[in-house]
Amino acid sequence: MPIKIQNDLPVREILEDENLFIVGEETASHQDIRPLQIAILNLMPLKEDTELQLLRMLSNTPLQLDITFMRINNHESTHTPISHLNKFYYTFADLWKNKYDGLIITGAPVEKMDFEEVDYWDELKLIFEWSKTNVTSTCHICWGAQAALYYHYGLEKELLPQKLFGVYAHKVMHRKNPLVRGFDDYFLIPHSRYTQVPAEKIHQNADLTVLAESDEAGVLLCTAMNGRQVFIMGHPEYDRYTLRNEYFRDRDKGLHTAVPVNYFLAGDPHNEPLLQWRAHSSLFYANWINCVYQETPYDISTIH
Repeated sequence: MPIKIQNDLPVREILEDENLFIVGEETASHQDIRPLQIAILNLMPLKEDTELQLLRMLSNTPLQLDITFMRINNHESTHTPISHLNKFYYTFADLWKNKYDGLIITGAPVEKMDFEEVDYWDELKLIFEWSKTNVTSTCHICWGAQAALYYHYGLEKELLPQKLFGVYAHKVMHRKNPLVRGFDDYFLIPHSRYTQVPAEKIHQNADLTVLAESDEAGVLLCTAMNGRQVFIMGHPEYDRYTLRNEYFRDRDKGLHTAVPVNYFLAGDPHNEPLLQWRAHSSLFYANWINCVYQETPYDISTIH
């Protein structure tokens, strides 16, 4: 949330130079506040796990958020009861006339497939296009980010030699961008993916601004359209045990997945995982919500 201070307070210039959220006395006196409307397109198979993870992250703000869960219309979910989907989720056909302050599009376990081979690609393209006019800011996660970069900017993903799996350090770039406000120089975020959008392709695109990058994991965070599009290649929402569960699931399937790096104590998968990313993950989502709050109109119908 922004802070209100007197217009002539001497430290105001320093705070503004540090890109902190500041509102003047006159602005604050006329500022109206309403609940923010946030939609979540949940493409993950274990939808209830993802619901819990994202809602934990979004709860770290004093603003009231009204959450609407969205699902793909003609895609059968084999890991979530249909009764749960029917009760708590809406299809895009139900929601396309609405406006939203924020939209989150999650990852999906289809990254080895070409985008056009995904059975809901046509519907997802409609949602991507709709988001440009009906949403103040859209946050795309992991495969959702790769898919959006492909749709909006034509950036192809490529298969990695092996699964990028573990907790990686990232360096903050463009420190004054509000999405990384308050971040340390380096911070940790989990990754779990078989593909990447090459860093050089992202850097070469003049429409994209890279905010965080890793020597090992590539670009983590970039934005476009003055923050209306946010792309995060990792999984800041993951809880302590998500990578552990994925590791043992892969092993049970006979896959030769390596132990996730920088995750288990002493690198032993039978030890307790180390939770090293929660603070910065919470800060990222709080910053995103704050950016949405600053940019979205009070009359939500005027989003365009």
